[in-house]
Amino acid sequence: MASLHTKVKKYLEANSKTENELYNGNIVLADDGDGVVYIRTFNVDGVTKPTDAQLDALETQATIYENNLKQDAKRKSEYGSWEFQLDEIYHNGIDAWKTRIQSIKDKYPKQ
Repeated sequence: MASLHTKVKKYLEANSKTENELYNGNIVLADDGDGVVYIRTFNVDGVTKPTDAQLDALETQATIYENNLKQDAKRKSEYGSWEFQLDEIYHNGIDAWKTRIQSIKDKYPKQ
């Protein structure tokens, strides 16, 4: 199940807004200690606070986004630093580097 944060991010994108709204105080997510996260504050110009049904409708999109972030992290850990990659290109050539990078992308596909 996708996080409320991600569903709100997708809701904002669907309404031509950016996730900056989540970081500038216009939207506040809260948990009163019971493990249930909810929207405490939602003040975004031209956009109404989403209903539970609207957020639920974004579950698939949000889950794909979160899963792709996990795949990105796995890829980055195997790519190595940019210094390592440049050294690899220098010693083995760009085609060998491309082959290795593609094998990592194939190993951790995105949706």
